[in-house]
Amino acid sequence: MARLALNKVALWAATLTACVTAQNTCDTVASRTSISILKTLSIDYNTAQTEYWSTSCGDLKPTCILEPETPEEVAAILSILHENNETFAIKSGGHNPNNYFASVDGGPLISTKKLNEIIFDAGSETVRVGPGNRWDEVGAQLDATGYTVVGGRIGNVGVGGYLLGNGLSFMSTEYGWAANSILEATVVLANGSIVTASETNNYELWMALKGGGNNFGIVTSYLLQAYQQGDIWGGNLEFDATPENTAALLTALRNFTENYTDGKAGIIMTAERTLVTVVDIWILFLYYNGPEPPQGVFDSFLAIKPTINSCKTQRYSDLLSGNNWAVIKGSVYTIGTETMPLPSKEDGPEIMQAVYDHWVNVSDTAKFVPGLIASIAFQPMPKRIAQIAKSKGGDMLDLDDDVDRIIVELDYSFLNKADYDQIDLTMRATYNGIGDLVKDYQQSGLLPSDVYLPIFMNDGFYPQDYFGRLRPEKLQLAQKVQAEVDPDGFWKERTAGFKIPAS
Repeated sequence: MARLALNKVALWAATLTACVTAQNTCDTVASRTSISILKTLSIDYNTAQTEYWSTSCGDLKPTCILEPETPEEVAAILSILHENNETFAIKSGGHNPNNYFASVDGGPLISTKKLNEIIFDAGSETVRVGPGNRWDEVGAQLDATGYTVVGGRIGNVGVGGYLLGNGLSFMSTEYGWAANSILEATVVLANGSIVTASETNNYELWMALKGGGNNFGIVTSYLLQAYQQGDIWGGNLEFDATPENTAALLTALRNFTENYTDGKAGIIMTAERTLVTVVDIWILFLYYNGPEPPQGVFDSFLAIKPTINSCKTQRYSDLLSGNNWAVIKGSVYTIGTETMPLPSKEDGPEIMQAVYDHWVNVSDTAKFVPGLIASIAFQPMPKRIAQIAKSKGGDMLDLDDDVDRIIVELDYSFLNKADYDQIDLTMRATYNGIGDLVKDYQQSGLLPSDVYLPIFMNDGFYPQDYFGRLRPEKLQLAQKVQAEVDPDGFWKERTAGFKIPAS
């Protein structure tokens, strides 16, 4: 009993010490700087916590929310954090649903909301963009210039984490990953120094940032290549998920990925299922960089006769904001991913159907979880994206153009945090099962076996081994840069996210 009492006292003392340390961080920032601070119980604090896509992240309560406006203010915060051992997080738009990746419980949250510059330079055809913006805000401000940048396909997505995860865009088949258009990044390192990373200055850091996540510093602005942009065509097609429609859509998506003759076209093909399959549909997000797509671009999808077709000529910024309907606020949300080689035309129907059926079967095991919405997205990754990425200096994913690929995105949203453990297992079973299917088809010869299949960071579930799936030389680069810019492991020990394994 005495030992139990001592243990309780020690636990209480440790908890009290942690709380005091966390409080001291926020108090110290308040006493030493003029940085904006949102305190618990304030209206602005509570509003900021509702901006997460997942309520599970919003339910994690930071001791305060710090809103720096300059790189120097970010450096001041890091200097204060070095005086304690408290964990913290950095938040851009809050769309990453992994707990603690952009959220924190009991430590300070550094919000980039006020690092929100959008400065267009017509002479250099560049835009300087702060990480605190969302892509619909960037698009709306650039709309009158006749230019845009490669960014998110849903406007509500934040700039910062999206670019650090490489960023897949409707425009990727024209211009590569979004990160391939980063010409320069201003970065505050762990020691508080402010550096510029570009192809000609701190080259290895510049490369590591493009798909390297939050392991190297806090980016306070990106200089992005801008591209001329007029009216575009896009919107959604909706289909009932009948067996006939599903087979036809999967075949159309496979063929579209292999025969990607028009880089101005973009597509996400998603299937959605809700509780006890009350809703069982396909929703396609279509995009064409022009007022109307030429005949033949999307004909194979339109021929399946959608029940709803909202596609029209519009401004690009309107398409992004219009896609915000897909953001399901008020639910716990999880995301996972897997990458697969594109099957041949002959074997495509069997393999694509097997992946879809696996998702259906696994999601059925959780169909009685209140508010469950299960989603799978087939995202084409044709060879041309790898070719463009290489021509622009490359990135951490370093895809080759030997094969076409499909990036599979998996989403489960549900109402109650109490069901998180069950959905955690459901998510793992879903992407692990798809990975097993790919391996089985490779062993049988129906899929190519000698294929590099990294995972896409922006879609990754927290236990997935992002860095372990990179090419060895890219992992070594990440380790080298980390050792140079963060030798004490500040980011690795004090923040969550996909972390670089020790060399």
